[in-house]
Amino acid sequence: MAVSQDDKSLLALYRVPGTKEKGFTLIIQKYQERLYWHIRRMVMDHDDANDVLQNVFIKVWKNLENFREDAQLYTWLYKIATNESLTFLEQQKRKTSVSLSEVENGLSNKLRADPQFDPNKLEWKLQRAILSLPDKQRIVFNLRYYDEMPYEEMSKVLDTSEGALKASYHHAVKKIEEYIRNG
Repeated sequence: MAVSQDDKSLLALYRVPGTKEKGFTLIIQKYQERLYWHIRRMVMDHDDANDVLQNVFIKVWKNLENFREDAQLYTWLYKIATNESLTFLEQQKRKTSVSLSEVENGLSNKLRADPQFDPNKLEWKLQRAILSLPDKQRIVFNLRYYDEMPYEEMSKVLDTSEGALKASYHHAVKKIEEYIRNG
């Protein structure tokens, strides 16, 4: 199947004028689901995640010409998705001119509105615990726990040292454990 092509082949397809759109389509097919779930875990709402994902791919389309392959394509895409998600959350805060805790309550309400929501199930407690984390810890936790991203890759995505990321992850895990124990 063409979707499993390696990134170098996909980028080569993209860089040829006659196959540019096909190369881009294959890149989208290869990464859209992983990026969607990365974004969804940050913004919580399906429609918001789709909007952010669309913005990510618009940005990718505009900037892929300049991608120098210093990093892996996957890392570059995650960085764009992370930044777009953070921008979206910031805009939500500004748009409603509310405090961060109110935005977190809004995210928590979106979680509770899910028809499958059951506050007694561990997976929902985990989601609420993750939502209680500060943005950076939440991103680090999600990248490590759900995406199993190595610290080295995460360091490139978030422009942060591996040591700081390990500390953030450690603090996030402790807070989540405490939340689940006491929540």
